[in-house]
Amino acid sequence: MFGFLLLAFLVIPIVELYVIVQVASGIGVLDTLALLILVSIVGAWLVRHQGLSIIGRIQQQLAVGRVPADELIDGGLVLFAGALMLTPGFVTDATGLLLLLPPTRRPVRVLLKRRFTGRVATFTAGTWPGPHGTGPGGSVVDVDGREQQNPDDPEGLREWRP
Repeated sequence: MFGFLLLAFLVIPIVELYVIVQVASGIGVLDTLALLILVSIVGAWLVRHQGLSIIGRIQQQLAVGRVPADELIDGGLVLFAGALMLTPGFVTDATGLLLLLPPTRRPVRVLLKRRFTGRVATFTAGTWPGPHGTGPGGSVVDVDGREQQNPDDPEGLREWRP
C-alpha cells in the first residue's frame, strides 16, 4: 500500500512535470497549455458519451433480469478515466483516454475480474453459510446478523416465516 501511495503522490507528479516541461520546450508554453485544455475538453466529452452508453447497457441488462457485472466494471473504469482526465498532465490524460476506449478497456476489465474472482462471494437467499443461516425451525438472520427464533416455538420444531 505504501508503494502505491508513493507512486500516486510522488512519482506520477514528477513524471507529469517532466513531460510537460519537455513538451513546452518543444512547442512553447502557450501551445502546451492550449493542448492540455483541449485534451481535457475532449476527455470530458468522451467520459460523458461513454458514461451514458454504459448507463444504457446497465438498464438493458436489468430489464432482462441479469446482473450487469461487466457494465458496472466499465462504469468504474470510465469514472477512473474521468478522474485521470481531470488531473493535469499528458501521461494521466493518455491513460484516461485509453480507458475511455472500449477496445482498450476490455483487457483491463478482464484483468480486474481475474484479480477479484474468488475474493467476492455470492449467496442466494437461504444459503448463507456459517452459524447464521436458515436452520431447523426456519430461523432467520436479521440485519444485525443475529439469529431469531419463532417466539411461539423456541425449540425450533416448526417452520416460522416472519
